[in-house]
Amino acid sequence: MRHAKHTFKIGRNSSHRRCMVANMLKSLISHGRIVTSVTKAKELRRHADRMVTLGKKGDLASRRRAIAKMMVNFNALTPKEARAAKNGDTSAYNDDRMVIGKLFDEIAPRYKERQGGYTRIVRMQRRVGDNAEMALLEFV
Repeated sequence: MRHAKHTFKIGRNSSHRRCMVANMLKSLISHGRIVTSVTKAKELRRHADRMVTLGKKGDLASRRRAIAKMMVNFNALTPKEARAAKNGDTSAYNDDRMVIGKLFDEIAPRYKERQGGYTRIVRMQRRVGDNAEMALLEFV
């Protein structure tokens, strides 16, 4: 029996689903809201709330778990870029580095007093091509 084995397959294999959730998480954190199908939004809400909880903890282990979950790739910096980054110029960073910083420095402190329910799903009109139910997933 599969008690307590929640898997929302969304019609994809495991590696595709894992990459899709990671990419959608990065987009949600960087933009604050995304438009997607209702099914994907319901699945992504679970993962996004867990990321905010990790951000609220704020320790190194939580940061590493968030990096692993979102499949963050750190580009190697040249020595010149590393010196500039040390002085505060983060223009050489890729977007993935910025996502982790935004999660732990901006989003998580905003929900310090809140005990869960960090995202909301707002249903929208149906998509023109395939008539799929669309939803807006955003942070509260």
